[in-house]
Amino acid sequence: MNDASLFAAGERAEETAAAPASIDPDSFGAVVVLWQPKPEHVDHLERVRGACRHLLAVDNSPQADAALHARLRANGIEVLHNANRGGISGAYNVGARALFDAGRQVVFLLDQDSQLGADFFAGMMRACARAGSDAFIVGPKVFEVNLGRYLPVFSPQLRLPKPEPIDDRTQGLIPTLFVISSGSAISAAAFRQVGEFREDYFIEYVDIEYGMRATRNGVPVLVNTEVQMRQQVGEYVKRGIFSTSNHVAWRRYYASRNAVHALRSNASRWSIHWLIELLTLHQVACVLVCEQHKLRKVVAIAVGYFDGLFGKLGTFEQRHPRVAAFCKH
Repeated sequence: MNDASLFAAGERAEETAAAPASIDPDSFGAVVVLWQPKPEHVDHLERVRGACRHLLAVDNSPQADAALHARLRANGIEVLHNANRGGISGAYNVGARALFDAGRQVVFLLDQDSQLGADFFAGMMRACARAGSDAFIVGPKVFEVNLGRYLPVFSPQLRLPKPEPIDDRTQGLIPTLFVISSGSAISAAAFRQVGEFREDYFIEYVDIEYGMRATRNGVPVLVNTEVQMRQQVGEYVKRGIFSTSNHVAWRRYYASRNAVHALRSNASRWSIHWLIELLTLHQVACVLVCEQHKLRKVVAIAVGYFDGLFGKLGTFEQRHPRVAAFCKH
């Protein structure tokens, strides 16, 4: 991809240098994944539509809400009901395929509560034009509200990637091992080269696995420090030195299993497999100190750990129907 394909045709170089280039609104689209959205999520989605001409809502709610879908379509938002097939990965894949097939060159992935600034798409598209390759993944600088700080980057060049703070960085693109999916931009060339998101992961570590797979395939993964996005994951609980997003038991299963599988699968490239036991023990400690339904969550973490160790993927319900039923109550 080159600048001409991202920016409106006919703009002269000297004019571009003097003023910000205009973005071709047909060059990009966005996928917003819905899950039983609240009224404020729908209002926010309609505001996002004002900044993104090609906005596609993939509704992962179990049942289709005909009234909601009609309202969105009336506001120019395309809707696909995915019914949680393949989890968050399935929603991303369905949405990305639809937008790329329709001719979009860059697709943004968003959550229903993604907090975007007014210049989000313009700033991100300018960064995409500077990525230096047709195939790229670019994410914004993310401020995690629960943690009260910006998420770090992890250098993909290092054998042992370490978190590098970027709080003071406000210009340029920084290579990283992965970016969170929410707010990220994926080019059509990258999607072809890297492939789809792993639906056997369902949820959790989906973006981390994708970023590491992209890096292995020579696709640059970058953080755009000039655009910021606020994110808040889960119902945050902090007690002493322990803090947790307080996810339900079935999500603890996927977080444990997918962490083990993703890190072990990339051990030949990066020395990160030693984190597996540490991450698992940290999850257990957070549950025991901070959370309710401790037994269910610890069982989910333990079962997930061994499934990840032996590469047993797919949905929790398919793999362990009785344990999954216990962990959902």
